[in-house]
Amino acid sequence: MCAMQAGLRGRSVVLLDHAKKLAEKIRISGGGHCNFTNLNTRPENFISGNPDFCRSALARFTPQDFIALLQKHNIGYHEKTIGQLFCDDESDVIIAMLRGECEAAGVKRFMSCEIGEINYSPRPPAGEGLGERVKAQAFHVSTSRDEFNSASLVIATGGLSIPNSGATPFGYHVAEQFSIPIAKLKPGLVPLSFAPDDWKPYADLKGVSLDVVVSFGKQSFRENMLVTHRGLSGPAILQISSYWQHGKPLHINLLPDCDMAASLDEQKGSKKLLSNYLTQWFPKSFADVWCAQFAEHTKIENKPLNQYNGKQRKEIAAQLHGWQITPSGTLGYNKAEVTCGGIDTRALSSKTMECIEVPGLYFIGEVVDVTGQLGGYNFQWAWSSGHAAGQAV
Repeated sequence: MCAMQAGLRGRSVVLLDHAKKLAEKIRISGGGHCNFTNLNTRPENFISGNPDFCRSALARFTPQDFIALLQKHNIGYHEKTIGQLFCDDESDVIIAMLRGECEAAGVKRFMSCEIGEINYSPRPPAGEGLGERVKAQAFHVSTSRDEFNSASLVIATGGLSIPNSGATPFGYHVAEQFSIPIAKLKPGLVPLSFAPDDWKPYADLKGVSLDVVVSFGKQSFRENMLVTHRGLSGPAILQISSYWQHGKPLHINLLPDCDMAASLDEQKGSKKLLSNYLTQWFPKSFADVWCAQFAEHTKIENKPLNQYNGKQRKEIAAQLHGWQITPSGTLGYNKAEVTCGGIDTRALSSKTMECIEVPGLYFIGEVVDVTGQLGGYNFQWAWSSGHAAGQAV
């Protein structure tokens, strides 16, 4: 996106890519159909040390702008849940579109191309005139393919997530070279794991999926939660994982559409076992395990509903609406869809993505401390930040 925009402005652009396959993260995304944006994109859908940083770029290149590009290339798409847009065909059509646009804009691409040293000579002062600044070759980049000199250098290398797609920490190393601060990195949109002994009762329930509300702090998401042999996954868990802090509990409302306290009061004369009563909402396997674990922690055993007193019914309801569990960690960058943290946005211009202290150096996309929620937001940040830099380099 950045190379295309710069090329369309008449700049001489070289795109250096270490990967052997072009745009592998685009190809594998969305089950192979690329969830390329979200119609509901707002700054609130992004996590950053500076929540307002993304506003300018998102406002100047919107989901509708990317859709217009697809329409220009007659690429069909469809909406799934909550504004998520996917290609009708496979993700390759997006890759071909972007590659074609770059070629039409005169962008030269070297792939695969290993980057060696990056050397920098500061530009002449702005007072010497824009023409002279543009001509100044501030960067010298040594690569396995050639030596390159340029007035601008854009780092669009992504994060640490999905390393088998070609992800590396290269972008962070460039930041360190230029003494640019980096916000703490961690896997985002990632399944959560639990200590094996703690999770043993649930491990055999792998594949069970429940519609829940998962909360951490002020953030909550209502989507499906999936039980795995190591912990929890599914959209609701992936969403909250980007906000979750190690060592702290999650709160899960297992019955978001039910007033369980009222339901249990209505059933206080029933001889039905609690676990059997819960099967109208949960698979029996989950209801049995949950009741057994609840009994272990509260001493309130799984028994007929008419044997619970009012206080016990309230406790059961409170736990079903606020199941508190503490993950031991995540499944790491191998299973993470994104990297949270990155280049500190205080070091960048929100309008151009240019480093304030290193004129001519730009950082865009996932390598920056702007992380989208699940559902196409991270691609939209890639397009928007790439466009912002491409209009400035």
